[in-house]
Amino acid sequence: MVSAILTMMIDCFATSFYKRSHFSKSLPVVNYRNEEMSGGHEGHVHVHTHATHGSAFVAEDSAQSDLFRHRVVSQVLELGIVVHSVIIGISLGASQSAKTIKPLVAALTFHQFFEGMGLGGCISQAKFKSRAIVVMVLFFSFTTPAGIGIGIGISRVYNENSSTALIMEGILNSASAGILIYMALVDLIAADFMNPRMQSKFKLQIGANFALLLGSGCMSLLAIWA
Repeated sequence: MVSAILTMMIDCFATSFYKRSHFSKSLPVVNYRNEEMSGGHEGHVHVHTHATHGSAFVAEDSAQSDLFRHRVVSQVLELGIVVHSVIIGISLGASQSAKTIKPLVAALTFHQFFEGMGLGGCISQAKFKSRAIVVMVLFFSFTTPAGIGIGIGISRVYNENSSTALIMEGILNSASAGILIYMALVDLIAADFMNPRMQSKFKLQIGANFALLLGSGCMSLLAIWA
């Protein structure tokens, strides 16, 4: 719960920061003195011109605001996935039983696949530059192997049943879970479910809700092995 609240705060502050920085750079400056000096028919045409430019500016600003929003969502989502992936990797690398490793690898593969799909969709909507996309992809790709390497390195001294290890694992798992739950419900699922196309079609709503519950149930089954 605390992690979800902190994620909401970070999400809010980051979005407002992006918007403030954008507005300070692109806010149009209107020369009211020239408008007052112009008169008659010229003034009438000038007003219509400003109205047209104002509408265009509002549309452009709305698109830019959505773009900033997608960028914040993708970055915060990757943060949660990275933390979660490192913890899973350490658990897998430190495991010394084949009976534990095999089902954990299967569950991890299934889990990371869908996380990658969700993150990839967010990154594509954010329209980052190529360099930023490469960095985000590399972070997602190498965090789990890095966690596995750390787990293998500390496997001789790491006791997964010790109180310290259990407390740290619980804190980090709950933190990443809070981030992912908030991002999934607030920034990803809610945006799709409140889409005008979704709201106008009852059958589509039923299908989407059924798919959501089915997917949640399938992911919950992974807890049996993971």
